[in-house]
Amino acid sequence: MKIAFFDTKPYERQAFQALASAYPSLSLDFREERLTPATAPLAEGYPVVCAFVNDDLQAKTLEILARGGTRLLAMRCAGFNNVDLRAACGKMQVVRVPGYSPQAVAEFTLALLLCVNRRLHRAYTRVREGNFSLDGLQGMVLHGKTVGLVGTGRIGQAFARLMAGFGVRLLFSDPHPQPALLLETGGEYTSLEELLRHSDVISLHCPLTPENTHLINRETLRQMKPGVLLVNTSRGKLIHTQALIQALKTGRVGGAGLDVYEEEAGYFFEDRSSRIIRDDVLARLLTFPNVVLTSHQAFLTHEALASIAQTTLENIREFQEGKPLSHSVCQECPLHLC
Repeated sequence: MKIAFFDTKPYERQAFQALASAYPSLSLDFREERLTPATAPLAEGYPVVCAFVNDDLQAKTLEILARGGTRLLAMRCAGFNNVDLRAACGKMQVVRVPGYSPQAVAEFTLALLLCVNRRLHRAYTRVREGNFSLDGLQGMVLHGKTVGLVGTGRIGQAFARLMAGFGVRLLFSDPHPQPALLLETGGEYTSLEELLRHSDVISLHCPLTPENTHLINRETLRQMKPGVLLVNTSRGKLIHTQALIQALKTGRVGGAGLDVYEEEAGYFFEDRSSRIIRDDVLARLLTFPNVVLTSHQAFLTHEALASIAQTTLENIREFQEGKPLSHSVCQECPLHLC
C-alpha cells in the first residue's frame, strides 16, 4: 500500500525509515511540500495520505484527495483541528496519534517556564556578547507560588507531577477531572475564573475546539494576577495574540513562554532567517524581552518521534487489513457526523 507523506522533515523521515522494515507491505513516499489544494493532486493514486499539524486539510483539499483515490488520512500528531471533519465524512477515514510522549511536552513546558522566569534567554545572549551584568534578570522563586493548569489530559498530568516537586500550589481546570491526580500532586480542581484569579503561573494543556478558541483573550487576561507568567505548548489559537501583546505592554502578563502561535503555519518548521517577517503580530511578539517563542518543538525528542512513527504505521496497517481503527477521529468527532 502506497502512502504519501506531506510536509516532512529529515528527523521525521529518519524515524519512519527506521521502522520501514517491520512494515514491508507499506511503501513510504516522503514529500517536503505542505498539503494544500495546490499540492493535493500529487497524492493521486495513493490510498493513504499522512499529514501534519500545519497542512491545509479543509474541504477543497479533501475533495481533491478523495477524487484521487485517498481513503485514509493519517495524522501523525495528536491534534486534528486543521481537518474539516464534515468534509471528510463519507469520503475518507481519519486517524491520529493520540499520545506519543506526554513527558516530552511536559518537560519542555517546564523548560519554557524556567527560561522565561529566570530570563535565561537574555542571560545567554548577554554573556555571548561579553555583557556580564545582572540588571533586568530577576525572576521569582516558584516554591510556594500558585500554578494553574488549564487541561489535565496526559500532558497536563505529566506537567502537574513535575510542578508538584517544586512545592507549588496546583490549581486545575478541566471539564473531565482526574481524581487520581489530586492524590498524586495535592492539587485541586476549580473553575477557570478562580484559576485565572489566583495563579502566578498559567499553563495551557487543552486541545483546540470551537468552544475554547481564544480562551485567553482581553477579558480573561483582565482576570489574571498582574505579572502572571503564561505558558502555552498546546495550540496557538488558544491565545488571542493581539490581546496578549497588549497585556505584555501593560505588565498584566509578566512573561510568556510560547511554543505555538495562532498563525504559525506560514513560518514554523521552516528556515525564514533570510526573509522579512510579514506577519506584523508575530514580529511585534518577537520584540518583547520577556517572551520566549519556540517553533512548535515541544514534542521533538527521539522517543516521541519513534512513538509517532510506530503509531502512525500501526494505524495504517489496521486500515490495510480491514481491522477496526484504534485511533479513529471519527469515534471522537465533536460533530457526531457518523
